[in-house]
Amino acid sequence: MGKIVDFQCTYDNAVGISGAVTEKLNLTFPDAYLHWDTMAKIALEIKRQEDVCFCELPFCHTLEAEAMGGIVNLGDALTGPRAKEYICETPEDILALPEIDYEKGRISETLKACKYLREQGENVVLLISGPFTILNVLMDARLVFRFMRKTPDKMQQVFDKFAEELLRFIEKAVDNQVNIISYADSSGGLNIIGPKNTEYMMENFTYPFLERAEKIVAGKAQIFLCPKISFALLGTEKMRWKDIPVEESMRYVDAALSVKEQAPIVGQMCIKNTGFRVQKEIKAVELV
Repeated sequence: MGKIVDFQCTYDNAVGISGAVTEKLNLTFPDAYLHWDTMAKIALEIKRQEDVCFCELPFCHTLEAEAMGGIVNLGDALTGPRAKEYICETPEDILALPEIDYEKGRISETLKACKYLREQGENVVLLISGPFTILNVLMDARLVFRFMRKTPDKMQQVFDKFAEELLRFIEKAVDNQVNIISYADSSGGLNIIGPKNTEYMMENFTYPFLERAEKIVAGKAQIFLCPKISFALLGTEKMRWKDIPVEESMRYVDAALSVKEQAPIVGQMCIKNTGFRVQKEIKAVELV
C-alpha cells in the first residue's frame, strides 16, 4: 500500500454565487434556486462571466441530502442553500430515510435545467456529492465518526445506501443528457477523516462506486473526480494515471472533453480551477 497524499485545494467549500451574477439577473432569491428556468439562467450567466465552456449545477452541496429528507436553509442571493438542522441521530435513522424521488422537488428541477441547457448546445456539469458531504447535512459529524468506530457494519450499510442513490442519480443525469459528472466529497477529505478512514472509504465505497459509475456513463458522459479523491485512490493503489496527448496549452475542461473517448474519468485538477491549463497531455484516471 502506498502513502496517501492529500491534494491541497482551496475550492472545497466554493459555494454560492457572486454578487455580479445575481445583480445582472435581477431574480428573486431564494425562489430562484427552486425552478429549472431560473437555475438555467443563473448557470448561463455564471458561464458567461467566468468565460468557461460549461454550465454547472447545482449551486450547493445539499441537493442529495435534501432529496432524502434533510432540512436545508435555501439562503439568499449570495450564500446559496446550506444545511439547517440535523434529522438523524443513528445509522438506523439514515437507513430509514426514503429513496430519492427524482420527479419532485429541487433535484427534479435541477435535472430539468440540465436537460434544457444541453438542448441549447451547452456542456453541462452536474456536481454530485459523496457520502460525508451528504452525512454533513443529515447528522452531526461527531456522531458519524463515533458510529464508524462502534458500529462499522451499520455505517457500511449507510454507505451502501448512498452508493445506490448516487448511482441512480448518475443514471438520471445521463437520461437528462448531462455530459459531465463532477464527483467530490468536500467533507470527506484526508485532512478531515484521516488516513485510516480514507483507506477504508477508497476500498469499500469509492472504488466499487466508480467502477459501476464508469459503466453507466460509458460513451455518454465523462466523470471529473475531485483531485483529493484521485490522490487517495492513487495512494491506496486503486488507480493509475494514463497520459493522453492533447493540443498544447488547453484549459483543463476543454482538454478533457477533447479526449473523452479515451478518458472516461479524469481527476488531476479541481474543475472549479477554471484558470488551470494542461500542456501537451492530460492525465486520465484508470481504475485498477
